[in-house]
Amino acid sequence: MRRLGQALIVLLAASAHGADLQWLPFDEAYSQAISEGKPLLVDFYTDWCHWCKVMDAKTFGDPEVAKTLAGDFVLCRIHAEDGKASLRYRDATYSNVQFTQAMGVRGFPSVAFFDKEGNAVTVVPGYIEAQTFIYMLSYVRDGCYARQMSFQEFMRRKGECDEEGAKD
Repeated sequence: MRRLGQALIVLLAASAHGADLQWLPFDEAYSQAISEGKPLLVDFYTDWCHWCKVMDAKTFGDPEVAKTLAGDFVLCRIHAEDGKASLRYRDATYSNVQFTQAMGVRGFPSVAFFDKEGNAVTVVPGYIEAQTFIYMLSYVRDGCYARQMSFQEFMRRKGECDEEGAKD
C-alpha cells in the first residue's frame, strides 16, 4: 500500500508539472508558431487511451521535456474523436476527426511535428519515453530532418546534426 501511495504521488507531481504547459487550439497554435518562428507540436489523443495518460504523466510531465516544450515549441492538443470541433489548415476546414485522418494518425497517442513555416514534418505514433522524446524535440527544433539525417543517425551521434560537431 505504501508503494502505491508513493507511485501515486510521483504520477500526480508529474501530471501537475505537465499541466503547466500551454496547450492551444490548433488555429491559434498554428498562427502563433508561424509568427514566432517556432515548430508546432500537435498531440492527438482520445479520452479512452491509456497510453495517452501515461504520456501526459511521464513524458509531458518530465521537467526536461516540459522546459524544452515551453521554450522552443508551440503546443496543441487535438481530441481525435471530436467530430464537432473544427480547425483550419492550408485553407481548408476540417473536423478534428477529419484532420486526424488527413494527418495519417492510426493510433493513440500520436504526436505530429510541423516546421517553423507550418509544414507537416512527421507523425510519430505511440507512447514515447521522456529520454527519447528529448532527442526527438532537438531533432525537430534544430531542423536535422531537413538535412536528410535519419533520427537513428541523430541518436547515434548523441544529438548532433553536423558531421563536425558530432560527439564521440
